[in-house]
Amino acid sequence: MDITIHTTVLPHDDPEASLAFYRDVLGFEVRSDVGRGAMRWITVGPADQPGTSILLAPPAADPGVTDDERRTVAAMMAKGTYGWILLATRNLDDVFEKVRARDAEVVQEPTEQPYGVRDCAFRDPAGNMVRIQEVR
Repeated sequence: MDITIHTTVLPHDDPEASLAFYRDVLGFEVRSDVGRGAMRWITVGPADQPGTSILLAPPAADPGVTDDERRTVAAMMAKGTYGWILLATRNLDDVFEKVRARDAEVVQEPTEQPYGVRDCAFRDPAGNMVRIQEVR
């Protein structure tokens, strides 16, 4: 089979803050921005990887989601346990320092993990875990 990863979805509860994080802190390009107010779907991604994107979307916007489910999603986002993504870089220390310098919430400084990877972690403005792994 010929299958690639095209887009993954992360929730946002403040589109402007999420846009600023992914565009201005991580340096991703904005590919589309549709909707208005809190109901915006923003697609971002690395400029040198046009076939791979992150869709920043309002959580639980689907009309089939119940009010109880919306409350659960909101509670999980507030705790930082709802969405996460794993990114990669060849220079973890440099990326970590640049992201930290832009006041991103640091969860973990660069660390050699017992399972064989070196990574760090931040939270985006919606509480999503953003782990960055070093490519060796």
